[in-house]
Amino acid sequence: MRSRLDWWQARADDVAVALLTAMFVAFVLQITARYVVNYPLPWTLELSLTMWLWTVFWGSALCLRNKDHIAFDMIYNHVRPGVRRVFGAISALAIIVAMLASLPATWDWVSFLTIKKSATLRIPLAYVFSLFLLFMLGTIVIYTLRLRKILRNELDEPQRDAAPET
Repeated sequence: MRSRLDWWQARADDVAVALLTAMFVAFVLQITARYVVNYPLPWTLELSLTMWLWTVFWGSALCLRNKDHIAFDMIYNHVRPGVRRVFGAISALAIIVAMLASLPATWDWVSFLTIKKSATLRIPLAYVFSLFLLFMLGTIVIYTLRLRKILRNELDEPQRDAAPET
């Protein structure tokens, strides 16, 4: 089972790399066209911005592990493991509830964007922002699994390194 998850994780990482590559190529084309040929390509800016948006949402939903996220855990690291479980369960539940509560309005907004198109590429904005729905669903699934592990006391999370004392 673990090797299958690792394979899917690697494919998600491959997509993130492809998105970053497309953004970089569009950026290089933009710089070359503007400063070497003196003929700016307006679509390169829009493509770069869209690829950046997709990279952030894709990476946050499917590529980052919990330990990769920024955490404000000064209090969390200085309490007993039982209290950490309570903190973890409350935070996971809060994220799940917030995402579920905002999902219908987000779906409505993305659906509304089908009537609008991007300025230069003329892509329906629903396609551009649809990845936010995947981000929300991915976050809900990840934190539901995390909450399940916390409630079953299966979460094996080592304490993060504290800041060095001076």
